[in-house]
Amino acid sequence: MKYFRLFIVLAFITVFSSCSKKNDEVQYSLDENQTQFIQVTAKNHSWYFFNNSGFQKTDKPQNVPSVPFVPWTESRRISAANTCTETGQSIPPAFAVVNRTGILCFEDDKVTLSRDSNIFDDRTASNLIFIDNTPVFSVYKSSFFNKTSGLAEYINSEDQHLFLIQFDVKSRLAYPLLTCSNLIPQLNSEVTDFSWDGTEWICSVKSIEKDRIFFSYIKWNSTAPVLSLSPTNASEHIITSEADADIFRATKEPKDFSQAPDRIKKLVSSTASKISFDMDIKVAGGFSTRSYHNKASDSARQNVNGTKDFLAKALLSKSWSAALFQDGTFYIEGALPGRHILRGGKPIALRLPRLPENFIYTDFTISGTTLYAAWEETDFYKTGRAGFISIDLDKTLYKN
Repeated sequence: MKYFRLFIVLAFITVFSSCSKKNDEVQYSLDENQTQFIQVTAKNHSWYFFNNSGFQKTDKPQNVPSVPFVPWTESRRISAANTCTETGQSIPPAFAVVNRTGILCFEDDKVTLSRDSNIFDDRTASNLIFIDNTPVFSVYKSSFFNKTSGLAEYINSEDQHLFLIQFDVKSRLAYPLLTCSNLIPQLNSEVTDFSWDGTEWICSVKSIEKDRIFFSYIKWNSTAPVLSLSPTNASEHIITSEADADIFRATKEPKDFSQAPDRIKKLVSSTASKISFDMDIKVAGGFSTRSYHNKASDSARQNVNGTKDFLAKALLSKSWSAALFQDGTFYIEGALPGRHILRGGKPIALRLPRLPENFIYTDFTISGTTLYAAWEETDFYKTGRAGFISIDLDKTLYKN
């Protein structure tokens, strides 16, 4: 029996070596659950970082010029990313909200940035959703970290407290759909977060009045299509009702990972049995993300992240699904646009390039056969350098 085992090991090494010699761009291995792991070692990827002028190419994140650490609400970083729904007619574009900067549009391997200083330069932007395949996101000013939020001209202005923004894909321009005053009568109010399940909106509103801070929660719907709204006509169509903290919290609290979509559970099954993690799951062209918590058994858990649970993002599209963990472990299954199904539908794990210490991967999206993953340098609630990496999945997964 021991000679048979030795034969198997030698045979595996021979096959592995042959693969490496035939193509030194990737290395293959299988885990005990038969998930194929691919280690990217070739130049099939490009690094980018954000700066005052937009984004710029670099060879490595550690070579990006250092910047002061600032609260994440005030830093240039990708705060949300997602992909349009597949229609079968063309390659779906993908989008990313870049805080304090603008909107990145990904069209397969082409990347463009649309900036709007009036909306982005002095606000926190996040919460990307899609309505009829149109990107929509929210903005607000942090009363803790944004000094301009305390200026009298801002406090007393109904027009400046923006909430919901539409990004027009054709014109590449951002348009306000709603301001806070369309939802709540109090001046100096900010919608700091919201949840939308496809039918109902629930918002968390922070108001400041004479140095007194109070929170309220609002449900709302519109009698007109949301994309047809503007701050001047929205009040005629918005119907609001009171909610409470428990109702809003229920939309944000992580559910047990056992309740996650089956495709995602199957996709990351080899990891879910080993480590604990918190995962935000989004649907391509869809509504607000849903959060799930996975707790590995104490005996199986690998403390590869110290005592902290890993953070992860997952994305469900019609023909594929994918998940990215903060250390760069990326899972994918299905068929990318115009390509065959990978491994007969079995998961593939791609190991993204290792980041320097105190850097993590935070989010991702896919357009065509190009993966875009956000990275940033972190220090508790502050962010330093940030950017994204693009990876040619066609070259990595299909042509090796």
